[in-house]
Amino acid sequence: MAVGVVAVEGGQDRRYGGRITAFVVLSCMTAGMGGVIFGYDIGIAGGVSSMEPFLRKFFPDVYRRMHGDTRVSNYCKFDSQLLTAFTSSLYVAGLLTTFLAARVTAGRGRRASMVLGGAAFLAGAAVGGASVNIYMVILGRVLLGVGLGFANQAVPLYLSEMAPARLRGAFSNGFQLSVGVGALAANVINFGTEKIRGGWGWRVSLALAAVPAGLLTLGALFLPETPNSLVQQGRDRHDVARLLQKVRGAGVDVGEELDDIVAAAASAGEDGAGGDGLRRLLVERRYRPQLVMAVAIPFFQQVTGINAIAFYAPELLRTIGMGESASLLSAVVTGVVGVGSTFASMLAVDRFGRRTLFLVGGAQMLASQVLIGAIMAAELRDSGGVGKGWAGVLILLIAVYVAGFGWSWGPLGWLVPSEIFPLEVRAAGQSVTVAVSFAFTVFVAQAFLSMLCHMKAGIFFFFAAWLAAMTAFVYLLLPETKGVPIEQVGRVWRAHWFWSRVVGPDPDADEARAGGKL
Repeated sequence: MAVGVVAVEGGQDRRYGGRITAFVVLSCMTAGMGGVIFGYDIGIAGGVSSMEPFLRKFFPDVYRRMHGDTRVSNYCKFDSQLLTAFTSSLYVAGLLTTFLAARVTAGRGRRASMVLGGAAFLAGAAVGGASVNIYMVILGRVLLGVGLGFANQAVPLYLSEMAPARLRGAFSNGFQLSVGVGALAANVINFGTEKIRGGWGWRVSLALAAVPAGLLTLGALFLPETPNSLVQQGRDRHDVARLLQKVRGAGVDVGEELDDIVAAAASAGEDGAGGDGLRRLLVERRYRPQLVMAVAIPFFQQVTGINAIAFYAPELLRTIGMGESASLLSAVVTGVVGVGSTFASMLAVDRFGRRTLFLVGGAQMLASQVLIGAIMAAELRDSGGVGKGWAGVLILLIAVYVAGFGWSWGPLGWLVPSEIFPLEVRAAGQSVTVAVSFAFTVFVAQAFLSMLCHMKAGIFFFFAAWLAAMTAFVYLLLPETKGVPIEQVGRVWRAHWFWSRVVGPDPDADEARAGGKL
């Protein structure tokens, strides 16, 4: 039994031509602004919610706990459901928006969703920066969440469909690189604005989300739609061929790629895909492997514990006794590590494959979480802090953990779901992926500070157990999709040791093997 590894055989396995053109690079960089905003919103929330002027104005109970109430455990100083509602309200709004965004993305195209997402981001940044009470703060986060619902639906699909097949992993991992760049920018900005005298630096942090939002909105107005989406919308084949030629480069034969895109759309039409793609995804057996991955991968991505680190790194570092500026600076350092490791993943994913990075990164994160939990259990009590030496070790281990996530579950958690669905259910499948991601992001954001208070260092062993489970899941059940054209990825399931029993074997592969025996 070949566990997880699949060799796609048969006469239909094509390798398309295509260069890395300036046109496709600029298009994908513009679309990547959606990832920058996502990362910025993750990073900015944790930073501003550790700033004392922000806490004093909107969360006075937390501020009082930090100053003078020695009866409160180190692990419980930031345990506030209102504070976590500030963080998680963004993801609740994103979750509720996702399925509307799926319909827009399928019916009107990837570009339309990016324009709507950018406009919502701009409104959210304006409201957040101008907030005078907690209701305005949360309304700003809700509007940002609406933007995320549209952008996270459209951007990964856009990158996967525009990228050349042989480099789809690198291009699609650009989304997570953009997320990392946004988070790093947020950490740097928080470190600077925290020093503004007068206590209004948090307004600058929240309002600056308008910069990438404006770039996304303006850029999306001029972006081309993807060839796959144009075919899905019934556009003229010659118009699509001209666009595909421009995307792949002059002189490149795009006939085979266009034939596969058109065939996928025709198959969807014959199967009644003009109806409810989500219903088909949920009830039809042939989509069962993709549905399992659309649920399992974003679920596992969240229970790595990364968003607990990303949302609350400054609070976590203050928990172990670091000052406000020192904790924000340490978050900047881990942000640099995250961006660097994601860039390394872009270079490695199409050479070593998705499975290798998943397995190596999972093992690295598992070891880091166990060591972080062990040190905090041994060194951090309910009062006082840890020694400077141990604090340095903890920061190093957090950086190792972030690096492991940055070249595995971070980018691949978006790449793999974006490339495994047939065209007829691709938008619906992405909506399931985004919805599950948002749902469990809400859970982690809302529960982490309370879990830290009650479980203390045990929470890191909790995440470590999930890391062990997800690494085994990838080893056993995730086939390799490196280098497989996006409209042929469905064949890897029919060749897989387990999923072939669910969807049936690949008839082309069976025919090829039979022909080889004659």
